[in-house]
Amino acid sequence: MQNLEAFKIEINSPKKVVITTHHKPDADALGSSLGLAGYLNKKGHDVTVISPTDYPEFLYWMKGNDTVIKYNEGGQEVSEKAIQEADLIFCLDFSSLNRINELGELVRDSKARKVLIDHHLEPEDFATYTLWSTEAAATAELVHQLIIDLGDGDMIDKNMAECLYAGIMTDTGSFKHPNTTKNVFMVCADLIGKGADTAKVAKLIYDTNSVERVKFLGYALNEKLKILPKYNTAYFAITENELKKFKSKTGDTEGLVNYALSINGIKLAAVIIDRTEAVKISFRSVGDFSVNEFARKNFEGGGHKNAAGGISYLSLDETVEKFEKLLEENKNELSTNLKTYA
Repeated sequence: MQNLEAFKIEINSPKKVVITTHHKPDADALGSSLGLAGYLNKKGHDVTVISPTDYPEFLYWMKGNDTVIKYNEGGQEVSEKAIQEADLIFCLDFSSLNRINELGELVRDSKARKVLIDHHLEPEDFATYTLWSTEAAATAELVHQLIIDLGDGDMIDKNMAECLYAGIMTDTGSFKHPNTTKNVFMVCADLIGKGADTAKVAKLIYDTNSVERVKFLGYALNEKLKILPKYNTAYFAITENELKKFKSKTGDTEGLVNYALSINGIKLAAVIIDRTEAVKISFRSVGDFSVNEFARKNFEGGGHKNAAGGISYLSLDETVEKFEKLLEENKNELSTNLKTYA
C-alpha cells in the first residue's frame, strides 16, 4: 500500500468506517468486505458495510452478513448517514465509482479519506490510500496482505479466514484459472491455518442450488447455447421471460458463462441477459483475447483480461446482433487456434 505507515497510524485509533463494494457482489466482493470488517471491528472501529444491491443467498453464511446494509432495499437513509459521518471509506473490489451505482457520487462527495483495495485494470484516481495490483487473484488476497503488512496477522480468526478464502477460491475458479499463483496457495495455507474449513466453504457456495436453478441450467445448456465455430465463440442469450419462468434469483446465472468457455476450442464466451432495465453481459476468454478491452470499447464495461462485464441499452436481440457483428470485426484474433497443453 502507498503510505502504509500513515495508514497504520490512521487506523490505530477508533474511526467511523464504511466499507462498500460493487453492485451485485460476488464471493470476493462480499468476502473481502466482511473479512476486512471483522478485522476493523477487532481494532475498535465503528464499521458499516454497505452493498449497492442485493447478492446471492449462497453467500448469506458469511459472518457479518446480517449487518450488511443493502442500499437498494430500503437502506438509502442509513447508507447516506453512514457515508456522511464516516472518517474512512473502504472501496473494495471495484476500480471505478460508477460500479457502486448511486453510492458513487455519495462516496465521491464525502469528506472521508478513501481507501481503494482492488485488482481490476485501470483504477480511477479518487483514493487517499491505494492497495491495487492486477497480479492479485482476488481482492481478498489483498485484504489478507494488508492485515499482514500491518502486523496484525494473528487477529485473523476462523470467520474472517473463511470469508477471505471464499473470495480467493471463487476468483481463481477453484484454483483452475491462470491467476492461481504461488502466493495464492501460500495465502490459502495461512487461512486454513487460521481455521478456514475449505470443504464447508466450497459446499456452501457451489452445492446449495435450488431446484429452479438446476432446471434453468439444464434448459440453458440444452436450448440456449449457441456455438459459432468460425469465431471460436459460444454464448447464451437469456430473455426476461426465461428468467421469470425459472424464478431466477440473484446469483442463479452465475457461472453459466464458464460452461460455454469449457467447450473444446472456444476462445470467447458470453452470457447476454435481459435484466429489464438494461442488458447485462458477462465475458470470459482464454489466451490472448482481452475481454476487458472488448467490453470497455463496445459495452461500457471492463474488468480483467480474461473476465469482464458489460452493459447494453439496446434490446436483447439488438445486443446479440451487435455482438455477432463485433465477432466478425475481431475475426482474425478469435479465429487463431488456441495453444494446447502437451
